[in-house]
Amino acid sequence: MTSSSDILLVTTDGPVATLTMNRPAKRNAMCDELLDALEAFFAAPLEGVKAVILTGTAGHYCSGLDLSEHVSRDAEGTMRHSRNWHRVMDIIQFSGLPVVSAMFGAVIGGGLELATSTHVRIAEPSTIFQLPEGMRGIFVGGGATVRVGRIIGADRMCEMMLTGRKYNAEEGLALGLTHYTVGEGEAMALAQKLAGKIANNASLSNYMMIQAISRISDMSKSDGLFAESLCAAVSQTSADAEEGLKSFLEKRRPVFR
Repeated sequence: MTSSSDILLVTTDGPVATLTMNRPAKRNAMCDELLDALEAFFAAPLEGVKAVILTGTAGHYCSGLDLSEHVSRDAEGTMRHSRNWHRVMDIIQFSGLPVVSAMFGAVIGGGLELATSTHVRIAEPSTIFQLPEGMRGIFVGGGATVRVGRIIGADRMCEMMLTGRKYNAEEGLALGLTHYTVGEGEAMALAQKLAGKIANNASLSNYMMIQAISRISDMSKSDGLFAESLCAAVSQTSADAEEGLKSFLEKRRPVFR
């Protein structure tokens, strides 16, 4: 199944949807129309979709905010725009659909903010991670201080912004900006394999992992352990858990709802 717009291409293969950001002349830089298209998909996912692949086109994942839009806003407009980014990135992270990023080329600024709102990240050798806002006299506004900062640490993020430092795929792997590195042109194949594997999980346990783990990391130890027990109680008393145990005993693959 294929559903295409000029700016976001959507294809489905069974339970896996692939979203391709399609602004090749802008290295897939983010604009309001593309942000709206992403929000529309994740706010009302296609029926039967259980996992998503997010990628770019023409050699780039996403080069961040389209600066031609940024300079046209006043302070209030910029703040409201930033808060809208936060809202949409939260929708992507917490929609309940696991999202795999197949990355290459520019993963810069807002592109890195977008990538770190997804759950599994794969980088080809051409991938460049960068937060160049400091060189433009501006500050990140799409959630990097929270999402990127929590992955690489506040100290390293500050240095990254101050110097405009670029990290390649292997360096990004060491820092946690990506979970996998692959050869040139191999990101989509691994993304499809992993997304298919994830889609075969129980939807409830996938949902629990997406909703709970990052939130528990914000909690105190005692609150986090209590929240973990609640998640365990809900998931382990579900029909999917019963099927998982039964399939294990019967030495077959589980068939979840």
